[in-house]
Amino acid sequence: MNTVNERITAIGVVPVIKLNNPERDAAPLAQALCAGGVPVAEVTFRAAGADTAIRLMREACPAMLVGAGTVLTREHVDKAAAAGADFIVTPGFDPELVAYCVEKGMPIYPGCTTPTDYHAALKFGLEVLKFFPAEQSGGLAKIKAMAAPFPMFKVMPTGGISLKNLKEYLSCPVICACGGSYMVTADLIDNQKWEEITALCRQSADIVKEARQNG
Repeated sequence: MNTVNERITAIGVVPVIKLNNPERDAAPLAQALCAGGVPVAEVTFRAAGADTAIRLMREACPAMLVGAGTVLTREHVDKAAAAGADFIVTPGFDPELVAYCVEKGMPIYPGCTTPTDYHAALKFGLEVLKFFPAEQSGGLAKIKAMAAPFPMFKVMPTGGISLKNLKEYLSCPVICACGGSYMVTADLIDNQKWEEITALCRQSADIVKEARQNG
């Protein structure tokens, strides 16, 4: 595994973030995540200014991993890279975007839920795939079934992950980490509930540790 993949695997959970006011919220959010033992973020391009948020989070907490999510175009990739993004996440499998990121040396986690997606990813030498939307696409049962013909991949499920099922997912050896927004909801961010975010991250980090010890 490359360094970014190894670091994400070690953390075990990736907050998926939509920031409506990056100038105000990016830095304190980064600090809240790191304080909770989850020094990683996937900042989605579903809101304007995602590249600004990535830059501000990196400046506030230089040691944390900050990636770009909901990346749909080369322009998104270029903006994220210019802002200092460590990785790219796409909702689906776009061969052109994957090739573009591979060419740039940028780790990319494309959304994959079918054997066709997995087979396409194999041609690019990818190690980690995003499984999205996880619960709606068959959840852990499908992830395990897909691992039979494609044992070379680790998977990062996102979509429907919460504190209730985080341990179940992470107990599966195919899963390297889980993406989720339960610790970074709009209410928590927009109302600047940084202590609550830190507390949810600590709960998540504890679950990661427990799952890995018992796995």
